[in-house]
Amino acid sequence: MNDYYSLGLTDTDRVNHAFGGGIPEGSIVLVEGVDGAGKSVLSQRIAYGVASEDAYVGYVSTELTAGEFIRQMHSLSYDVVDHLLSGKVLFLTADVDTHRNGDRRELLSRLTQPSLLWQGDVIIVDAFSAFLRNDPTFDAITGVGDEDHKMESVLTYLQGMTKKGKSVVLTVDPEAVTEKALLPIRSVADVFLQIETETVGQAIRRTIRVRRFTNMRDPVDDTIGFNVQQGRGMTVVNRTVA
Repeated sequence: MNDYYSLGLTDTDRVNHAFGGGIPEGSIVLVEGVDGAGKSVLSQRIAYGVASEDAYVGYVSTELTAGEFIRQMHSLSYDVVDHLLSGKVLFLTADVDTHRNGDRRELLSRLTQPSLLWQGDVIIVDAFSAFLRNDPTFDAITGVGDEDHKMESVLTYLQGMTKKGKSVVLTVDPEAVTEKALLPIRSVADVFLQIETETVGQAIRRTIRVRRFTNMRDPVDDTIGFNVQQGRGMTVVNRTVA
C-alpha cells in the first residue's frame, strides 16, 4: 500500500480528486509546458495544498522573489504566509543568471547538494529547465549531445531523495532544452504531466494531459481542463477518464 501527499483543499476545488487523491510518496513528478502554460500555478497549488495537509514543502523558484511569491499566492487566494512562518513551506529564490561577468557556477551541482530545500517532504523546482539552460557545464555538452549522460547523474540524486519517501516536482519548458535532455527525465518520471494551451477568443484553455501516473490511489483523469482566476486560484473545469 502506497502513501500519498494529499493536495488538500477538497472543500474549495476538485484538484485533489482529479489527481486521484494526491501525489504518491517517493515519486518524481514532471510537469511540462511552454512559457505561460500554467506550470507555476500548478506548482503553487500543489505547494499550498500539500502544506495545508501538514506535509513540509521545499520550493525553489528561478523567477520569483519571496515577496513576489507571497503576492502571487495571495492573488490566487492561497494565503501562504502562515505556512511560511510555521516552516511548513520553505521558499528559496535561485539566481540562475550565469551570463554575466564570466559566471561559471555549476547550477545543477549546487541544486543537488544537501540543503534545507531537500529536507521537505515535497520538493518543487520551478523551473528545472532554467537550471539546465543556464548551467555552463550543461550548456557546454549540449552541442556535442551528451546531455543525457549529465542528466543521469542528476536523476541519481533525485532518485536517492525519492527512496527516502520524498516526492520531487520538476517543471520544464520543452522549448528551452533539447529533446535529448528531456528523454531521461521523461523515462524515470513516476508522474508525467503535459500542459497544453489553446486560445479561444479572449480566453486561454489549459489542459493537463496525464501521460503517466504510477501508483495512483484512485483513478486519475486522463485529461484535466483547468482555469486560473484571480481570487479563486486553480479550478478544474472538465475532466476525461480513459
